[in-house]
Amino acid sequence: MKLGQIFVLLIAVTLFAQTKEKKVMAQEADIPFQKFTLDNGLTVVIHEDHKAPIVAVNIWYHVGSKNEKSGKTGFAHLFEHLMFNGSENYDHDYFQMMEKIGATDLNGTTNEDRTNYFQNVPVAAFDVALWMESERMGHLIGAISQAKLDEQRGVVQNEKRQGENEPYSLAEDLIVKATWPAGHPYSWTVIGSMEDLNAASLTDVQDWFKGYYGTANATIVIAGDVDTKDALDRVKKYFGDIPAGPPVSRFESWIAKRTGTQRQSAQDRVPLPKVSKIWNVPGYGTRDAAALDIVSDILSSGKNSRLYKRLVYDDQIATDANAYVDIREIAGQFTIEAKAKPGVDISKVEKALNEELAKFLAEGPTQKELDRVRTQYFAGKIRGMERIGGFGGKSDILARSQTFGDSPDAYKSDLKYVESFTPLDLQKAAQTWLSDGVYVLTITPFAEYKAATAGADRKNIPAIGNSKDAEFPKIQKSQLFNGLAIWLSERKNIPVVGFNLQINAGAAADQFALPGTASLAMGMLDEGTTKRNSLQISEELAMLGTNLGSGSNLDMSVVSMNSLKANLDASLDIYADVILNPSFPDADFQRLKKQQKAGIQQEKVSPVPMALRVFPKLFYGEGHAYGNPLTGSGTEESVDKMTREDMIKFHQTWFKPNNATLVVVGDITMDELKSKLESRFKSWKQGEIPKKNIADVVIPKNSSVYIIDRPGSQQSLIFAGHLTVPKNNPDEIAIELMTNVIGGDFTSRINMNLREDKHWSYGASAFTMDARGMRPFIGYASVQSDKTKESILEMKKEFKEFISTRLMTEDEFSKVQNNMIQQLPGSWETNAAVSGTMGAMVRYGFDDSYPYTYVKKVRELKLADAQNAAKKTIKPDTFIWLIVGDRSRIEAGIKELKIGDVNYLDASGNSVK
Repeated sequence: MKLGQIFVLLIAVTLFAQTKEKKVMAQEADIPFQKFTLDNGLTVVIHEDHKAPIVAVNIWYHVGSKNEKSGKTGFAHLFEHLMFNGSENYDHDYFQMMEKIGATDLNGTTNEDRTNYFQNVPVAAFDVALWMESERMGHLIGAISQAKLDEQRGVVQNEKRQGENEPYSLAEDLIVKATWPAGHPYSWTVIGSMEDLNAASLTDVQDWFKGYYGTANATIVIAGDVDTKDALDRVKKYFGDIPAGPPVSRFESWIAKRTGTQRQSAQDRVPLPKVSKIWNVPGYGTRDAAALDIVSDILSSGKNSRLYKRLVYDDQIATDANAYVDIREIAGQFTIEAKAKPGVDISKVEKALNEELAKFLAEGPTQKELDRVRTQYFAGKIRGMERIGGFGGKSDILARSQTFGDSPDAYKSDLKYVESFTPLDLQKAAQTWLSDGVYVLTITPFAEYKAATAGADRKNIPAIGNSKDAEFPKIQKSQLFNGLAIWLSERKNIPVVGFNLQINAGAAADQFALPGTASLAMGMLDEGTTKRNSLQISEELAMLGTNLGSGSNLDMSVVSMNSLKANLDASLDIYADVILNPSFPDADFQRLKKQQKAGIQQEKVSPVPMALRVFPKLFYGEGHAYGNPLTGSGTEESVDKMTREDMIKFHQTWFKPNNATLVVVGDITMDELKSKLESRFKSWKQGEIPKKNIADVVIPKNSSVYIIDRPGSQQSLIFAGHLTVPKNNPDEIAIELMTNVIGGDFTSRINMNLREDKHWSYGASAFTMDARGMRPFIGYASVQSDKTKESILEMKKEFKEFISTRLMTEDEFSKVQNNMIQQLPGSWETNAAVSGTMGAMVRYGFDDSYPYTYVKKVRELKLADAQNAAKKTIKPDTFIWLIVGDRSRIEAGIKELKIGDVNYLDASGNSVK
């Protein structure tokens, strides 16, 4: 939702930055691996990474929606769900075990070409992960019952309904059917049609599994704190006796290049017109596909890109303009798209897109454009190699390369292509793929395989070994001469340094300004300074391979930067300039003001943002710092009233060194850091800061109900909640645990009820929206419209029983408690994760011992503590219920419940009849 043994990539890129002359950037990227093929055909790739006591287990099956047949679509995705529902020897939901062992980065996904399952687990639970994965590979068929098929069919159909409930969602189905010829493997969507899902029989599903899920059609990648020989032996033990499966026929290439122009129009409930332009192009591993990837970045990556500069910055006719490639196994697609600004004819936007593309085809890119994008490309690849698992981690890279390129280091070809490209190469590739293509079919013999005669014990789950406790890196504290607090965690695993300046402002600061001021002001920080304009900032950062961003949460405004160590000085010059000297150019202010207003219009037609805009007024009332829309964007009326002077005032009011903490994580010492910061922030002066009103709020004694009408909605969004204690409170760990049991984890009570048992919803949950002051505790579900009344009853029943007749059990408590402990090693793997924890300490005022005593406090927690926390926190009879849906379909049922006075609001939270 899309590395050869001791692989060394040396990248030499000439930089022409206006800040410092860094002419050459050389980086080494190593992903050592060993590859093996078992006797039964299973491909095994192992990479050792000992920086954290975790291991990634990542399995790719070479089967996706393109292996389906017309009339039987959606099978690959449906089967992804079925494979989470237990096996012949483990009759429980897969997540039950994964949560128990502390798995992180846990998921399963399906696309056109492959299905994958992955998780990071503590080293002590490695055998459990292998046992579970081998169970569903080799011991699933007997566990697929009609009841499980019907259950997961309902879940998938709700997932489909939820996707189709979003603005612009109909575009996917129209594009798929129009761009691929009938019968092409990509001519249907991955999720399939409702008709095909309804028609899928138990025999169909079982035959599908037998045809594609054997060992010879799979690759398993093990990455992390393992020994290669030992890991291979374990894989043989658990997977060696599983059959290879039948041979699978595949297309190697079918580009289906088109000629001429096809045009189609459709209507949808969206705030802005949108135009998309799509070409069929070559697939994975081809030189032209790599070239078109770089072309797309030149066209739309960054403020200096051609489409952004023309349509968004200069002409100001679009809210966004994008180009991207979707490179699949046998073909790809190149897309250019843009949304028109309010009042702009979409034909004008399309004309500008055509002109920019025509100019590129005629003249090609400049060397400077190529250098900028190439630097960003390699910087991104280097950063991606920090993580062992999850989307885009090292195990993902190795698995993708092996599955589609027949070698774990196949992606090396793309890197070499990118390194060698000239402007003329990119121009020729773009010219070629606006014309014809070719279809080729070849058939190769299937190798003979045999399964081992013996394997792992299938009657007993392997014991979990002794876990290593997660160790949070040391935090060093200091301050500059002007009082700016410095928090540093020194980590040398990659040559990168990350900065997060935490300003005590956030959306709550809008109490002293027009709603949305903090969001717009922070969005403007990099739009120009007294030394640089917006495009100069963007280009200098791109040439340095540096990422810089700014924004706000409820309590804090944040300016972040991530820099390669080699380019840190030049990057810090820009960082300090953006923080200290924003100029808030009027032209950019007017442009971003329109974009923020367009964003508000988008929020007001999307169910979840719509609810988040309305809830604060119901919770906090007037005069509270948290009373504005939780999206932070403000209102259309407040944005209309904003002036450039409001931006300047926000910066002058809140940007004070005595109101900030700089969190730094990466390859730098405190002495180095302070010497670099002192000179750059010497002009920053202290000052007085307004005090935000985040005082306690009285919780109403009775429930109330609010309905926002969204005609035509296939689902109803249900929010139910009230305020509870701030994040920094003595019972917080107990609150975290009990929230996971009732609604935070996949196997939580309300999700298992509404999704897995009733299959009325794709997902239901409960959570707290963390804040310094009192914060919302919310139950959430997006349910099919005809089950709105029943879903509300089930949610209220679950919450009431949780604090009265059906208290948390010892099993529930122990599972979640263990999961909270076991998942920490993976939670602190990356620099960004460490920075996030430190940022939370700043935001909520946690004491210095917080990350070092967390595990101990979780271990010492008792069942009674969590039960008491639930009783103190959850008050179902005082819930404010907010339902977004088709009023004509849900109103009568909601009134029948008599859970509170029923009120009606519009998308802005105003009362209506």
